[in-house]
Amino acid sequence: MSINRRALLIAGGALAAGQMLPGVAFADGVDGSEQTITVTGRFEPGAPDWHYLPVEVPHGVAELSVVYSYDRPQAPPGQLGNALDFGVFGPAGHELGNHHGFRGWSGGARDRFTISASDATPGYLPGPIDRGTWHVILGPYTVAEQGLNYRVDITLRFGPSGQPFEVKPAPSFAPARRRGRDWYRGDGHLHTVYSDGKRTPDELVAAARAAGLDFIVSTEHNSPSASLQWGRHATEDLLILNGEEVTTRSGHWPAWNLPVGRWIDWRYRDTQPEDFRRFVDEVHSVGGLVVAAHPYAPCIGCSFEFRYDLVDAIEVWNGPWTDDDEKTLKAWDAMLREGRWIPAVGDSDAHAEPQVVGLPHNVVLAEDLFGPFLFAGLKAGHNWIAESAQVQLSLTVTDGRRSAGIGETLRTGRPVTVHVEVDGVPGTQTRVLDQTGLVHAGEGSVDHTTSPADSDWIRVEVRRGEQMVALTNPVFLRP
Repeated sequence: MSINRRALLIAGGALAAGQMLPGVAFADGVDGSEQTITVTGRFEPGAPDWHYLPVEVPHGVAELSVVYSYDRPQAPPGQLGNALDFGVFGPAGHELGNHHGFRGWSGGARDRFTISASDATPGYLPGPIDRGTWHVILGPYTVAEQGLNYRVDITLRFGPSGQPFEVKPAPSFAPARRRGRDWYRGDGHLHTVYSDGKRTPDELVAAARAAGLDFIVSTEHNSPSASLQWGRHATEDLLILNGEEVTTRSGHWPAWNLPVGRWIDWRYRDTQPEDFRRFVDEVHSVGGLVVAAHPYAPCIGCSFEFRYDLVDAIEVWNGPWTDDDEKTLKAWDAMLREGRWIPAVGDSDAHAEPQVVGLPHNVVLAEDLFGPFLFAGLKAGHNWIAESAQVQLSLTVTDGRRSAGIGETLRTGRPVTVHVEVDGVPGTQTRVLDQTGLVHAGEGSVDHTTSPADSDWIRVEVRRGEQMVALTNPVFLRP
């Protein structure tokens, strides 16, 4: 038996942030029946970021499905068109940071989702459809001057809940790639169909293995749903670690090393610094790291506008080297010159073919191929960034008695020799830089002499023309 109830509910004008849209209530049903309610409304230009549509769900629902659509009129030249994100919170609540209430997010990557106890659309969390007030969240990303008309179809299917979903997280080790203390290669910014990527988990694993990586960090946008299933796709020669790309309207920041299923909220801007600090502290409380992603990315809401002093690393290289990476590198270098060092990282941010997994990636010194060791190395800046696994690089600074490597400090009153070895990338230039700028350049492996009186730190770039091939964190010199 199917019951179709249509409700036409108008939400005109720009509503206050977090204000509820007119809600809907479903009647009790019998096993095997379903009910659908349709909600329509409108957002005007300048609408706040988040709007909540309350949905009263009765007892006995086995499955919740939501489909949404919105108009996309042709915007005048130079103006933005319509884009509307959506997701859902369960009856445990939708307050900021409510881990128990969050049930899924897809942004604008898909136009529908289904949740049951046994399964859920990627980006959403399987679990019982409990009785109570659910909230469909709508996020007007951009609204054209003509306004944005939307439609939401909510369907409940009644019946037994079904078998609980089996969580199968990735193993903690990839035994075939363990080498004890060594340099390990890994990409820390990746997407699959569990957010807005096109690769399946199996396809991402295959691409990472083909790139010669030892580990990857899964960083789907605003949802931990991928972490519940990586064990179904893991191999013995690739370590899969959990994260989330916290995608706010004021910039993106991957949270690395999250527990399985841990969700970090994203519903705030740089105008709410206390909320950013709150969730940075939350990530740190579980042993995670906070990364400022693609700080100068030229897309709406992508450039990083929060405080850098709260982050653990800056993604100075994101995907193929472009002008915004060059701008980020210059800003990071300027911070170094001011005496502010936040370790640099580089990741592919690959979503789909032909984007290359591992272009670039981090090469990090760790005690073993184990999450806590890898993240400790990255936090300490014991890493360099490579365009591919073909690039081999080492950087050592020595006074003849003691030596220091990438991310370390050499304290000495003596002259020092900077020794750089580069292999695997013929036709490139090796550049040695300190706080004064470029101090030495050559092909392949090079040596340079300096002292703590002349150089506060040393870092290395390898370029093919102006295209980046490899980039290191600094070695610091102190008298």
